[in-house]
Amino acid sequence: MAAIKLDDRDIKILTLLTREGRMSKAALAEQVNLSATPCWERLKRLEKAGIISGYHAEVELKLIAPFVSVFVMAELENHRAETFQRFEAAVQRYEEITACWAVGGGYDYLLQVITHNVETYQALIDELLESGTGLARYFSYIVTKPVKISPTPPLSVLLSGTDQKK
Repeated sequence: MAAIKLDDRDIKILTLLTREGRMSKAALAEQVNLSATPCWERLKRLEKAGIISGYHAEVELKLIAPFVSVFVMAELENHRAETFQRFEAAVQRYEEITACWAVGGGYDYLLQVITHNVETYQALIDELLESGTGLARYFSYIVTKPVKISPTPPLSVLLSGTDQKK
């Protein structure tokens, strides 16, 4: 699909929705200084283009259950395509692995794991090591406190200097 040009109102819609996904259409239209119908049309255009891929709730986990969050640097046993594919397929099977990024540099992947406690985290890692996923080594970093978590991408920074805002 061809990239669509974004104007200031499109960017404002995206910024507002990334901060407050539950906004009513009327409130969104008011914030971007449009009537409801043109605002709705813009929103549908952004969704159809795939720029808006979904709407999500942020859940405050500490209010509903004890948990531990762990970042894991993972190294594979080799760099053959089938090993990467096998590991990536395995990662998809574990709900506790909430994010996984292939990275360049000294490690192959960065994973985020959220689970009940350190024991359940270790059981997950043991299973990954023993089940032929290709995981050779891992380094665990347990989160002791969140300092900054922003689900809002810095759209104004990312789009500054591009030809999107014309």
